[in-house]
Amino acid sequence: MDRLVLNEAIHEAVFKELLPSAERFIWIATADIKDLHLARPGRKKFDTFLAYFDALLDEGIEIRLVHAKEPGPRFREDFDRFPNLVNSDRFERVLCPRNHMKCVIVDGKRAFLGSANLTGAGMGAKSVRRRNFECGIVTDTPETVLGLMEEFDRLFIGEHCVKCDRRDVCPDPIC
Repeated sequence: MDRLVLNEAIHEAVFKELLPSAERFIWIATADIKDLHLARPGRKKFDTFLAYFDALLDEGIEIRLVHAKEPGPRFREDFDRFPNLVNSDRFERVLCPRNHMKCVIVDGKRAFLGSANLTGAGMGAKSVRRRNFECGIVTDTPETVLGLMEEFDRLFIGEHCVKCDRRDVCPDPIC
């Protein structure tokens, strides 16, 4: 079944529904990535989504992240607070300047796909007057999830790199 999610409902769908349901893996593709903060269950204050990823890695969840550009200094500083993100075999990251996909795939069973980047404004974590207008779909339709996973995997393993005409601007070619 497919379900339309808009604006702040994206934050709810991704961070309170999809990601907590992960048992094995999470794959995320985004063009832009910033120091997104979120409320986590059982905690009084907001924390960066990187802290959440760190906790997921501790639980044995594997995470793949594809993004299109280098994050800013606040993100990089925050990233360095979490050794799991640097040292764990369960966290893999690919930088591809051509990536413009925005999706979250959980366990190969459910996915979110839409317009939102992994930023506070995109994921509906900013105030109603500051966030972006975004749309997306949460799906558990097997054909949709499988097709999304296949494209994500092609990107992640570098299938497009060999014939890419943007290698001159790619900071980290996969092959």
